[in-house]
Amino acid sequence: MTTFALPCTTEKLKALCEQYPTPFHLYDEAGIRASLQRLQNAFAWAPGFREFFAVKATPNPFILKLLHAAGAGADCSSLPELLLAERVGIPGDHIVFTSNDTPAEEFVEARRLGATVNLDDLRHLPFLEASAGVPELVSYRYNPGPARTGNVIIGKPEEAKYGLTRPQLTEAYRLARDAGATRFGLHTMVASNELDPGYFIETARMLFEIVAELRADEGIDIEVANIGGGMGIPYRPDQTALDLDYIGEGVRALYESMDMAPLRLSAEMGRLITGPHGYLVTRVRHIKETYKRYAGLDASMANLMRPAIYGAYHHITVVGKQELPATATYDVTGSLCENNDKFAIDRELPELAPGDLLVIHCAGAHGHSMGFNYNGKLRSAEVLLGADGTSRLIRRAETVDDHFATIDFGELAGFVPTTGADAAAASAMPEVDRPQSVR
Repeated sequence: MTTFALPCTTEKLKALCEQYPTPFHLYDEAGIRASLQRLQNAFAWAPGFREFFAVKATPNPFILKLLHAAGAGADCSSLPELLLAERVGIPGDHIVFTSNDTPAEEFVEARRLGATVNLDDLRHLPFLEASAGVPELVSYRYNPGPARTGNVIIGKPEEAKYGLTRPQLTEAYRLARDAGATRFGLHTMVASNELDPGYFIETARMLFEIVAELRADEGIDIEVANIGGGMGIPYRPDQTALDLDYIGEGVRALYESMDMAPLRLSAEMGRLITGPHGYLVTRVRHIKETYKRYAGLDASMANLMRPAIYGAYHHITVVGKQELPATATYDVTGSLCENNDKFAIDRELPELAPGDLLVIHCAGAHGHSMGFNYNGKLRSAEVLLGADGTSRLIRRAETVDDHFATIDFGELAGFVPTTGADAAAASAMPEVDRPQSVR
């Protein structure tokens, strides 16, 4: 069972809301550090083990910097993520670049930084060679297909767009060796938010078997095996957190019995590290009663879209009413023009009123990072709660000026539609009708 606690006192949280208008994402630095430390402790036995934090989960430079200071690298999947890692000061040997359908300029940037390039397809090697050259170390992503099961988030492995088949994998290493690569890596990731600890032990077994086969059959020594990410967190009260020590010891037993030394291990956890320690702080804006009771918030799925796209559960705390009984049932909604803009459906909560402060838990990964601007919604601020109790604004909220920044309204003034009954009216649009903040 999991108990969902606030990262600070009720009084402290209310004070934060006076300083930072809702909605905003709040991250608990101490909790994030502790999660990373637990993972590192579980694999402390593994030579050269490193966690490469999945930047896509929480792409904020302050988060990346505190994780790097604690020994983590960065797992990147795009040019901006690579550049973000560079700006934080993460060196190339602490960066893994794992992407798919990759443009040439991103391979070039990964090579410039000295990042480990993890290829997603057999045909990517000649593309990489032509655009950026073949690096000394080449890694490939393995997709086991029907040999493993996935889940609703990542899908069935055999239907996923990621990775190489087992026969393709052998051919890929041969081609990489022929192209001049002298060092090799192996990577996989076949599940997301998985809470079965045995799943990760079996993933390690699968990788170790491939390492042994390649060594025996092809004379190819894999230097580093990346077990990927996918370790889940308990979103629901009836779920239990993964026992990382159990996983670490299970992988260790396989490592030793299968004679894997000096193979290095790595991981790319994102959700496990930041997920439980991020919170969407929001207020009730309206209460509506029709066929159901609705609690409308000042946040929307533009701030946290997991419930809308996955049907995901996120626990909700009504600040100041934690001890009151859950006597009312609500759909907890946002204000988008989409009926799936709901954080919860038929959720039992204490009686709510406009102005009530709500905390939506486990929003530290794939929360703010999946935000969007549909309906002209502006992305919210991010706040870091320090281990000493202080707070820091690590990303301000977007403004209307930000939203319109990519539009040239000067060009609009001279734009005349070539067809349509309203062309003349459009060309005569007065200056006063243009957005005031972007003149």
